[in-house]
Amino acid sequence: MPHRPRPVVQTSPTARILIAGQAPGTRVHASGTPFTDASGDRLRDWMGIDEELFYDKTKIAIVPMGFCFPGLDAKGGDLPPRKECAPAWRLPLMERLPGVSLILAVGQYAQSWHIEPALRRKSLTETVGNWREIYAAAKPRIIPLPHPSWRNSGWIKRHPWFETDLLPFLRTEISSTLS
Repeated sequence: MPHRPRPVVQTSPTARILIAGQAPGTRVHASGTPFTDASGDRLRDWMGIDEELFYDKTKIAIVPMGFCFPGLDAKGGDLPPRKECAPAWRLPLMERLPGVSLILAVGQYAQSWHIEPALRRKSLTETVGNWREIYAAAKPRIIPLPHPSWRNSGWIKRHPWFETDLLPFLRTEISSTLS
């Protein structure tokens, strides 16, 4: 690795919601706390919760597909999660989260791991667009989301159903799951 590993996860056996993301970015690697960046602000907004609730590990687990910052590509973007991390660590950690009843599969890597192949589609757009079927079929329940990065602002504008249909449903489910 281009730097010292620093796994960034938030878990508790009592957590009811799991946020399955990609991998920590540079700011999260530096802070050691998940989603301490603009993506975290946007994700909390999508979920309709504040920082205090978001970081309550007894209610919300945050387990990325890669636990450590994978480094940057030639253009300055984050590299994908390292391939060896999820197979080595994800299943044993998931077994320690028996209370999870709702998974937010954020991005393609998390969707590939958590969503059955028959429910995934060829693209992230099609998979997220299939959220109703995925939610109805999966146990625990799963809601696929794009990454909340500013880089996806154009995607969100091109797919207004995300904000008009999926986000109100997501907020209702978050509230219901946590109450």
